[in-house]
Amino acid sequence: MTLPAWLIFFQRTFPSANMLLIQGQRPILVDSGFGSDYAETERFIRDAGVDPAQLQYVVNTHYHSDHVGGNHHLQSRYGVPIAAYRVDGAMINRRDPHACCADWLVQPVEPYTVNRLLEAGDVLETGQVALEVLHTPGHTLGHISLYEPRDQVLILGDVVHADDVSWINSFREGADALERLMATLERLLQLPVRVAVSGHGPIHENPHAAMRAALERYERWQQDPTRLAWHATKRIFSYALMLTNGMSRDDIWHFLLGCPWLYDYSQVYLQLTPHAFIEIFLAEMLRSGAAGWRDNHFVALTPYSPPPLAWNPELLVPVAWR
Repeated sequence: MTLPAWLIFFQRTFPSANMLLIQGQRPILVDSGFGSDYAETERFIRDAGVDPAQLQYVVNTHYHSDHVGGNHHLQSRYGVPIAAYRVDGAMINRRDPHACCADWLVQPVEPYTVNRLLEAGDVLETGQVALEVLHTPGHTLGHISLYEPRDQVLILGDVVHADDVSWINSFREGADALERLMATLERLLQLPVRVAVSGHGPIHENPHAAMRAALERYERWQQDPTRLAWHATKRIFSYALMLTNGMSRDDIWHFLLGCPWLYDYSQVYLQLTPHAFIEIFLAEMLRSGAAGWRDNHFVALTPYSPPPLAWNPELLVPVAWR
């Protein structure tokens, strides 16, 4: 799939999300990866011929750690302004306990401030191209996508991927998060799209087909909400295994029993106590191929690059940024 010349796509492995550089006299970076990958993030920008200090904005599609982790480095070192949808931005700027879902997910995010609060219909211009801000809630309440009508390019964030659907957090994003994401997909299907890129995985070869497949899968989740819970819990714990580069059996139990998301999904969707759920959950992680045992450690089987041991920042959740 050929991308327009103004768009540079960086496909990344976990724990980071993909990044996009929108070129022009006032270039924009879409999403900034996980915090420990900041050196790689900066190298990507420089290799594209842009000094980080020249960035007009880092635009975040949403506030999860794999999309906003590089904000701290780019903002504190180069003064790069951050732009995000008004809901996310307001939560982050007031250091809301639920901002970034960092505490609930047990994921680190270093401090940053949102300088521009975006609204649906806003236009971001680089001098070479203009991108319309679309409010695309579901994965998060403040999720946005970007659309360029001339070349029919859609930047999806985590709305849908070429090889997976978005996981749903009904406990922090609303009980109707699944229905909102389905409505988002229905709206996006009305757009003429030649090429789409998302926050994880490869460039979409057929974005409309991916959206329709996601809708069909979500309809099955509506009929059987336990599917939603299994998908979400496996995605969240796989990510935790990446951040720790695997866990021993004793570490697993200690970690999981300290995770708010485990209590919520196991009790509400599966009617199981956390203790009863964990053994069933680990067996499902193995069965599905999401994780496996290596050298007595339970590890994620999706390709990833673990954070270096030297990366150990303080103030890892927004409520502590005060």
